[in-house]
Amino acid sequence: MTGSSTSPETSVEHETVPAQRSSADRMAMEHATSGMAAVREATEALLKEVSTLDDAEIGLPSLLPGWTRAHVVTHLARNADALVNLLTWARTGIEHPMYASRADRDADIEEGAHRLAQVIREDLIAACDRLDAAADRLTGADWQASVAHRTGRVFPATQVPTMRLFEVCVHLVDLDVGVSFESLRQEHLESLIEYAVYPHLERTEGEPIDVHVDLAGGRQRSWRMLAPAATTGSNEVRAPVSTMIAWLAGRTDGSGTTLPMLPPWG
Repeated sequence: MTGSSTSPETSVEHETVPAQRSSADRMAMEHATSGMAAVREATEALLKEVSTLDDAEIGLPSLLPGWTRAHVVTHLARNADALVNLLTWARTGIEHPMYASRADRDADIEEGAHRLAQVIREDLIAACDRLDAAADRLTGADWQASVAHRTGRVFPATQVPTMRLFEVCVHLVDLDVGVSFESLRQEHLESLIEYAVYPHLERTEGEPIDVHVDLAGGRQRSWRMLAPAATTGSNEVRAPVSTMIAWLAGRTDGSGTTLPMLPPWG
């Protein structure tokens, strides 16, 4: 018989494509689920520290120039809402930018930093809950959708949990409440190192340096990136992951170490 039968090649193709899509969806969901679990764990540590701050303490300077602790906590709340926008974009296919504008973002942080400590704390809790709920609504296919950072960088939604983990961990240190990069969970630091290094990999000017990051168990990650020519005393640097994240994120100027100064992160 001829005309009505399906060729073997066509049959295989129709079976393989859905299988590949299902595998990609499953991998995306597993990656996102693992990432959000880390976010929730780090958020618990953040909320524990914030819960101890009264009105006077939350108004004290943070480690970020020009920002009090209240600015940092308010920023973390608004960042959670910004990432909800990205997850909504991924789920619906309708563009939802992180912020209406940079000016609006800065104004919201400045205004929110002058509230009572209890109000700031409740705002952060509610924003974190909204992010968690938004993540729960995404399917594996949704997590693979492309969204855009406020800088214009396009990336898959699967990176959103790592973005949030970076914000929570780095700003927890910025609060200056006794938490250091060395005291953060090793698993979190290992998840963050690649995110911390990526802006520096995109630099197009400077002198090449090889960056070696020491991980637990004698493991190591390495990248080649560009650093300002005037600050490179060596073409190779090596340090523990906690030190490297602090350096890459601009939380140390490298003084007292062999690490050169870097341009601002982001």
